[in-house]
Amino acid sequence: MRLFAAVLPPDAVVAELAARVKALQTLPGADGLRWTEREGWHFTLAFYGEVAEEVLPELHTRLARAAHRHRAHELRLAGGGRFDDRVVWVGVDGDSEALRRLADSAEAGGRRVGVPMDRHRPYHPHLTIARARSSRRRSATSLVPYVDGLTDFAGREWTVGELCLVRSHPPAPGVPGRQPRYEVVAAWPLGH
Repeated sequence: MRLFAAVLPPDAVVAELAARVKALQTLPGADGLRWTEREGWHFTLAFYGEVAEEVLPELHTRLARAAHRHRAHELRLAGGGRFDDRVVWVGVDGDSEALRRLADSAEAGGRRVGVPMDRHRPYHPHLTIARARSSRRRSATSLVPYVDGLTDFAGREWTVGELCLVRSHPPAPGVPGRQPRYEVVAAWPLGH
């Protein structure tokens, strides 16, 4: 199973962001981007990749412990940015340090059960809303207007109250425009 640990924003928060994304999609050149579907909006904490079925019970135990050790905290979607000319993302305001610590614990849990993890890099909380369609290093579509369109975005505050283990179902190969489907396979309340 292709798995990752994540925080999922509540529906009301997603709806606010969806309204802003809809406005961004009207900008010139928006068809040069692949817009992520709102059902897939999440904050990845740790990406585990393909995980063998027999590892799941221990991974569940480790993530339950991680959730228990971290308290619920407040966040809000706010602002945005880009990774080179490849990805447009929305950022956060609030207790991003608590989110970073939760991400570190989720990553450590994967390592402890033997999941090969990428080299550790500082956690940068972001929610991806679009990717450049071009496979070239530089996109034909400038991402600057989309980032500028997020500068004043600030959603409502919400409480991060659980850690989720999510399964990614890749899209069928050869079907243009299809996106992965995400399924929450387990969730643990924070601080319990």
